[in-house]
Amino acid sequence: MRRSFLRRVAIAVAVFFGLTVAANALAVVVLSHGFGLHGHRRFAPFIAILAVSLLVAFVATGRAVRRMAEPMGEVMEAAERVAGGDYDVRVQERGPRDIRRLARSFNEMVERLRESEEHRRNFLADVTHELRTPLSVIRGNAEGMLDGVYAPDEASLERVLEETKVMSRLLDDLLTLSTAEAGALRLHREPVAPERLVHDAADGFRSRAAAVEVALEARVAPGLPVLDVDPVRIGEVLGNLLSNALRHTPPGGSVSVSAERGESGRVVFTVQDSGPGIAPEALPHVFDRFVKSVDSGGAGLGLAIARSLVEAHGGEVRAESQPHQGTTMRFTIPVEARPD
Repeated sequence: MRRSFLRRVAIAVAVFFGLTVAANALAVVVLSHGFGLHGHRRFAPFIAILAVSLLVAFVATGRAVRRMAEPMGEVMEAAERVAGGDYDVRVQERGPRDIRRLARSFNEMVERLRESEEHRRNFLADVTHELRTPLSVIRGNAEGMLDGVYAPDEASLERVLEETKVMSRLLDDLLTLSTAEAGALRLHREPVAPERLVHDAADGFRSRAAAVEVALEARVAPGLPVLDVDPVRIGEVLGNLLSNALRHTPPGGSVSVSAERGESGRVVFTVQDSGPGIAPEALPHVFDRFVKSVDSGGAGLGLAIARSLVEAHGGEVRAESQPHQGTTMRFTIPVEARPD
């Protein structure tokens, strides 16, 4: 493909200069006849100068075209390989500035495609792994009841039903996550006071906190502006963060959820616990899909969903933690309304 492209460029340049030479030769003949210089020796130096100028211009243009055409040909050949599924191909950044910028953009695009393909494969592998366990339990119980090993009583059917609920929750989480990451999640925005979001989230977990003997506190700074958000989705974010905080806080510990004014017209929501904290090597990955602690009972999608929902509102989320010093989760929401 690259050789064919270079050949076409060379032919185009040769035709262009051939036509230029022919046009100049015709002009010389016409002018020589018009001024009565036909056959006159004094006209010969002009013809020689013209011929040399055209030759120099042809060589210079040919080198310039080759300097541009060869990198373009490499990009075209690499694009054909990417279309065939080869995401490891890269092109050398050389040639004029615009061609180097094109090559750099092409390499960045291919790198993003490679990362996307890798994430897709890992995602499918993780989903398969997560679905295998409940499916195995359902199949084992169903086969056991058919073979007479288990009685088809209420207890056996409840085990099967519980695993179907696990699968249903996993599929719902995957749907929410995929639509949010694709930017296709529809938000039902409405004016909501941050105080309402914080207290509604805290009230939903007070009984659970009391059951595990953890003190739950809600704090809201005065004078916070009203937010244009989807209260259900932000409630899911706070619920995920509070659920994780309570799960990892030992009895006698404390969890707090708060809202305060941030920088650049934002409201900062914080969920803080007095648990064992997160290991430094694990902290950068807490919002990745299917990343979970050993004692987690979920699929490891809660924090990934929380991050996607916050980003869908135009906000940011981050985690801060030190071993044995608790964990702090913060996310910011802009005050200004943003399009879905």
